[in-house]
Amino acid sequence: MVKIKGLKAFRPKEELCQEIASKPYDVLNSKEARQEAQGNPYSFLHVIKSEIDLPEDIDPYDEQVYQKAAENLEKMKKKGWLIQEDSETLYLYRQIMDGHEQYGLVVDASVQDYLDGKIKIHELTREKKEKDRINHVKTTNANTGPVFLTYRSQPKIDKIIKEAARKEPVYDFTAEDGVQHTLWIIKDTENINSLIKNFEQIPHTYVADGHHRSKSAAMVGQMRKEENPDHTGDEEYNWFLAVLFPHNQLQILDYNRVVKDLNSLSQDKFFEKVKENFTIEAVKNSKEAKPDKKHTFGMYLKGQWYQLTAKDDTYNESDPVEGLDVSILQNNLLTPVLDIGNPRKDTRIDFVGGIRGLKELEKRVDSGEMKVAFALYPTSVEELMSIADAEKLMPPKSTWFEPKLRSGLILHDLE
Repeated sequence: MVKIKGLKAFRPKEELCQEIASKPYDVLNSKEARQEAQGNPYSFLHVIKSEIDLPEDIDPYDEQVYQKAAENLEKMKKKGWLIQEDSETLYLYRQIMDGHEQYGLVVDASVQDYLDGKIKIHELTREKKEKDRINHVKTTNANTGPVFLTYRSQPKIDKIIKEAARKEPVYDFTAEDGVQHTLWIIKDTENINSLIKNFEQIPHTYVADGHHRSKSAAMVGQMRKEENPDHTGDEEYNWFLAVLFPHNQLQILDYNRVVKDLNSLSQDKFFEKVKENFTIEAVKNSKEAKPDKKHTFGMYLKGQWYQLTAKDDTYNESDPVEGLDVSILQNNLLTPVLDIGNPRKDTRIDFVGGIRGLKELEKRVDSGEMKVAFALYPTSVEELMSIADAEKLMPPKSTWFEPKLRSGLILHDLE
């Protein structure tokens, strides 16, 4: 049984929604955030990347950054840029990118569900990033960015959402990246109760994107509970901001790899070792190299694209983790050939989201920054859920979801 509820959210005044809504904190570095927010005092980057309002040499994990975030958030409330609902409501959030549509339900998700494993994860978190999000939530006293959750689609829920989308939205705009964002407020008590009851029939939801946000929200909830001798379980810190999308609407893009060197191997020796586990075929361009099925990979080296195909005896298809393409590449090439044992920590490897296209891989290699690039076939939502159900973990950087949720459209206050 999954618990959700409505929330008395803070959200932008209608005329400021596009100016306030921003990309999420973890897709921009500090320099990019400064450029993105330049000349826009309304941008929510002033809250989620608040180092942009401090000297450029400041450590983004400095205490001043979190204090500045709280200060900027309070200013947006006091100036009336952000307004609060007068009652608990749910929201419907639609995104359209290149013809792809997905409809998510904005809710308060249960901290206890996360702690009990009813909200399943598929990825490990990093302690440094956990602490960062914990400090941000504690200091701002809010969930400023939603967790992206998914669930196995349910016809009854689909029907209510479809009906809600027929009404007039409160926001509807197209961001500078071409993605359309539309938000409806669901105030009807009958519909809210029906959605809550229908989710009670769902055994589990899954973190699609936002592992650090969800874990930090749960940890702050636990801290507040321990600090409160009068804890009842009804406090807002027992909940966190989430958007729930049905699994059959989600779009996962490829998550590609670039490596700085060939581990002191000559090109001939490198190819010799790769051929032990893969067949290699030179192709004309990135279009021909782009994988169109599982267990095939594109490789770019010295201005030439190749297609790699994993040999059948090099992986265990019946294992949900070992059968992933990210695992096959890691176990049969990146580790044994290039000596990249821990991709979470090794500085010789970097990861490129599929939204940037294979031209970005060519750029990174042609510039001399990287030596070789690998393009992968996208992990599926079904694979993600199977791994979470098996209580296993995906290798790092296995999934890249698009479109990304905008920050600043809905905020959850912890009091």
